[in-house]
Amino acid sequence: MSAGAVANESDSAGFRMQVVAESIRLFAEHGYEATTVDAVAAAAGVSRRTLFRQFRSKEDFIFADHEQLMALVAEQLAAAEAAGDDPWWSVCLAAEEVFAHFAAHRDLATGRYRVVSQVPALRDRELVTTYRYQRLFEDSLRRRLPDVPRVRQVAYAAAVTGAHNHLLRQMVRGDAAATADALRAELRRIHASAVMPSGASAPQTNAVTVVAHGADLSPDEIADIVRERLTWHAVP
Repeated sequence: MSAGAVANESDSAGFRMQVVAESIRLFAEHGYEATTVDAVAAAAGVSRRTLFRQFRSKEDFIFADHEQLMALVAEQLAAAEAAGDDPWWSVCLAAEEVFAHFAAHRDLATGRYRVVSQVPALRDRELVTTYRYQRLFEDSLRRRLPDVPRVRQVAYAAAVTGAHNHLLRQMVRGDAAATADALRAELRRIHASAVMPSGASAPQTNAVTVVAHGADLSPDEIADIVRERLTWHAVP
């Protein structure tokens, strides 16, 4: 392979995913500390020098797809801003985009979870990465909703990020109920809390909601109906 071909390959999304896959495999088989940079480079089919043109440290290897994913999220939020889309729901759609990426690469997400859970340095790096996504959401809301109190923007971004991360963890643990549909349902509820109709007041603590339901419904299904009745705003 020529030097030019290697350079082009190292700039591609495919190359980054290959580095993620190989580093996860090697870290799982031999341990994080015992796996050398040369071993990852050899498994990815590139030189050590090529690897370090793209990544600053060994920690970067296992999170190699996140940088490109964050760039895509930033582009998506910018496009929503240019189109004048709902700022609150745009953040939810960005979170769905992140979840879709990991759902499409479920084996890698599961392998990364297992490796990261065993290495404190990687757990710390994962926390930082999670916060960077949340900051993207916060920054978008701050630009687009300058009159909204900062605390509401931060709380909303944290709620969206938290719901996404919880369902992602459940998915990689094998929970069949942790799906994109489950995430959207939860994001609808978070969104509804942020976009109450103008002038509306919060429900009184002594308010009564009457729900009719079939006798064959489970408690969870009944609870879902109640939540729908209490939703302030539906998102299409």
